[in-house]
Amino acid sequence: MQVIFGLMLAILLGALEQSIVAVVLPDIALQLNGFDNMAWVISAYLVASTVSTPIYGKLSDVLGRRSVLSFAIVLFLLASVACALAQTMPQLILARILQGLGGGGLVSVSQATIADVVPLRERGRYQGYVSGVWAVASMAGPVVGGYLAHFLSWRWIFWINLPLALLALVSVRRALRHLPAGGRRHRIDYLGALLFGAGLSGVLVFLTRLGQGQSPWRPDTLSMLVAGLAALLLFFWQERRAADPVIPLAMLRVPTVAICCITLFLCFFQLIAMSVLLPLRFQVVGGAQADAAALRLVPLTLAIPFGAFAAGRLMSWSGRYKPLQMAGSLVAPLAIVALAFVDPRAVWLCALVMVGLGFAIGLQLPSGLVATQNAVPLQHVGVATALTAFSRMLGGAVGVAVLTTVLIALLRHGGMAVTDLGGGEDVLMQMFHRVMAGGQADGDAAAVRQAAEHAFRLLFLMSAGVSLLAPFLVARLPEKVLRGSPASTASAAAAAE
Repeated sequence: MQVIFGLMLAILLGALEQSIVAVVLPDIALQLNGFDNMAWVISAYLVASTVSTPIYGKLSDVLGRRSVLSFAIVLFLLASVACALAQTMPQLILARILQGLGGGGLVSVSQATIADVVPLRERGRYQGYVSGVWAVASMAGPVVGGYLAHFLSWRWIFWINLPLALLALVSVRRALRHLPAGGRRHRIDYLGALLFGAGLSGVLVFLTRLGQGQSPWRPDTLSMLVAGLAALLLFFWQERRAADPVIPLAMLRVPTVAICCITLFLCFFQLIAMSVLLPLRFQVVGGAQADAAALRLVPLTLAIPFGAFAAGRLMSWSGRYKPLQMAGSLVAPLAIVALAFVDPRAVWLCALVMVGLGFAIGLQLPSGLVATQNAVPLQHVGVATALTAFSRMLGGAVGVAVLTTVLIALLRHGGMAVTDLGGGEDVLMQMFHRVMAGGQADGDAAAVRQAAEHAFRLLFLMSAGVSLLAPFLVARLPEKVLRGSPASTASAAAAAE
């Protein structure tokens, strides 16, 4: 439990930073005079953490969990100080990139460390605790961020990381001192890591720019995509010839690993996108204030750890993971379709549907991770765990970028149809301010609300269509009894006889 406490603190840091910033973005942009670059405060962290996650997994396999996790915490701490002291928007974005590079190791290395100290059969239960910490951070982040910005300053959302990071560092250094410092001689594939980071960054920056409403045919935007794809092709060539690759491509040929990574990608595609889009819908369409919109996410974020806890208990009891993944993957798209048609002002009905969505996502998170760890040799557990964490973070980054791109296009079309907004304006911000300034009886505000509701409904239906891929994939998922379960012990005894 001492080990788990230190790891939970590290995961709390990484999870909190993904949710605490969004609610104070207008304050940051106003003070630093950077509305044009406002979205990069979130995107910079997501891109950097996504790129670095699988690299941390590889490094922790060969250098040891304790040293790599300690480095990630220290980098995260120093970057948080830089964020709090930033005087311009470019300075803040650069600091957020560094913070993301640290944050990418907090979750993946912590989960790999749990795999080192917890038997596989009990791992689902502990992964339920991880999901609980993540959900608490997702729930508390917007609320804490809003209150800190209101009563103190937006800079305190970064200063608050210092005591948490120092406590996590001390706990991790003390609790993990008995773990091996590095299992084998190693040659780190630096070229592969560089190509992977450059290629994925180029593609994610391209998607992020689309999410900010920029044209995909702009030379600088298109060049990011071309350069990113070229670097990724070179990365795959390098990994096939490297003696000790960053990501063993053979691992992706294991059906369980490939399917679980895709389903986890789809889970976070929905989760992170809904965490961003639902509060916006509650404000623009439902007329809620920022703090009330954040509180209305509580049913979604609280249902996730309950689903994860239930999945962990059921896996410990049965040794099976496929039924849990199938149930979650079937319920999630139905819940998103229901959200598309539920009036955002119907608080209790929205809460009930969000509970269903959160529980469905919670069922899939620990079952997908444990299934992946069960399908690979013990020496590759760190890389496999980082691969699942990478899939989740990539799903979140792509989900926000793609769905925001579609939302801006729909809002731009709908907003220009009912108001005098020009095509070159930031339609999302303009519509937001127009609705917030106008009362319920204001004709222009009411027209904007109606156009926005139509846009959100189409967006949610599209999101549900994407999530329908998951049950078809899970149906093809091979199920192996978890190592350490009664069934696997009996088979091993029979083989020995």
